[in-house]
Amino acid sequence: MIQRKLFKEYLRKVIHLISVLIIVIYAFLGKQIVLILLLVSLVFFLVLEYIRIEKSIKLPMLHVLYRNSEKNHLGGHVFLTIGAIISIAMFSKQVAFACILMTTLGDLCAALVGKTFGNTKLPYNDKSLEGSTSEFVVDLAIGFAFTGNWIIAVGMAFVATVVETTVVRIDDNLMIPMFSGITGEILLYLVF
Repeated sequence: MIQRKLFKEYLRKVIHLISVLIIVIYAFLGKQIVLILLLVSLVFFLVLEYIRIEKSIKLPMLHVLYRNSEKNHLGGHVFLTIGAIISIAMFSKQVAFACILMTTLGDLCAALVGKTFGNTKLPYNDKSLEGSTSEFVVDLAIGFAFTGNWIIAVGMAFVATVVETTVVRIDDNLMIPMFSGITGEILLYLVF
């Protein structure tokens, strides 16, 4: 049972990596195109969620990817799409890239390291110190790669990690890009 649960989490995270395409499309086709594609994707996801939740229809092959907490609630992909739309619309390009990738790659790393090697559980939730540390390191690297400034990178990585480890009831796919992005923009303004 534990191996199946771990495999399901790995599969979710591999699918989560598709969101890297958001950055690629933005980089090559621009802000307008990526926002249009994200809005179309959001409508598509909401239609699927309506069918799944309101009509109680199991979506072939997709139903196994949902967590128990998502059985009767919107899936994380909806919140990730909303978070990406808001990030691209509100934040500078480098901050938007960083906070979207922190949401994707930082969360991915935290989950995989935490579920595979996490022995030191945090006292206030089921997450591990090992997973949270790995997220911070990945987020720090992403922040610096896109902003070129250690102060901004540390601030964004710290906020993303805190949100990931403390926010439980609101989907972190929405909260991480919002809070790390706002932090990045404030620090960008203060530093430059």
